[in-house]
Amino acid sequence: MATHYSRTDPSATGTRLPAEPRAPRPSPSPRPLASGRPRRINKAVVVCAAASVFALTALTAIAPLPGASFAGSTAPLEVQTLAVPGGVAAASVFRDDYTATSGVETLSKGSTNRDWAKLVLFLAGFPMSDSNVTVMMRWMRQENGPDDWWLRNNPLNNGWGSGGGSGLGSYDTLVTAAQNVGNALHGNPGYSAIVAGFASSAPTDQIEAAIWASPWATSHYANGAHWSYTPVPEYASPSGTWG
Repeated sequence: MATHYSRTDPSATGTRLPAEPRAPRPSPSPRPLASGRPRRINKAVVVCAAASVFALTALTAIAPLPGASFAGSTAPLEVQTLAVPGGVAAASVFRDDYTATSGVETLSKGSTNRDWAKLVLFLAGFPMSDSNVTVMMRWMRQENGPDDWWLRNNPLNNGWGSGGGSGLGSYDTLVTAAQNVGNALHGNPGYSAIVAGFASSAPTDQIEAAIWASPWATSHYANGAHWSYTPVPEYASPSGTWG
C-alpha cells in the first residue's frame, strides 16, 4: 500500500506540514450540437407511426353509422332524411314516347270483329286509329250482319283471291281474308281514295264517301243511304275461324 507524504518546509527541517487538499476535477461541460447537423431519425419509429395512422383511418372509414344494425342484431336502423329547400326548382325529365303495335297473334287471340278490323289495317299498313277502326267495323256490318260477320271467312265479301265472283267466295281463315283485303285495296286503282283516307286517318265521313264512290259494291251503298252510324256491337267468331 503506497504511503502519502506531505511536503517538508525547508525552514523547519524535520517538521511535517499538513497535506494540502486536492482541488476537485471539474466536470466536463455538455458538448453543444453542431449547428446545421441533421439529427438522425429512427426509421423503425417512423414506419410504426405511419402504420398506426393508417389503421386509425381505416377504422374510422368503416365505422358504422350510429344506430345501424347488422345481421342478427335487433337494433333498429335510423332513417336518413334529406331536406330540400322550397326554392329549388324541380328538374324536368323528358322521355321518348313509345307505342306497342298489335301483331297477327295478338289480334287473333281476341277473335272479335274489332280485332279483325284492326288486323286488316295492320296488314294493309294503315294506322289502327279510332276513326279507321270505326269505318272498318261499319263497313263489315254493311256486308254481313255483326252477329255473323265471319260468314265464309269473308267479312267484307271480297272477291280478290276468294275464288268466287261478286264477293261470294270464301277463304280458309280470317287471317287470309284480312291479307286479301289489303291486297285488293292496294292493287285496284279504283280504291286509291279509300287507301289515301285510311293512310291519313282521315275523318270517318271522308273515308266512307270514298268507299261509296268506289267499285267495291255495285250498289255503292245507295251513296250512303243504306249506311248505319250506330255503334257496332262486338262479337267473337267461332273457334277455328282464325286458323
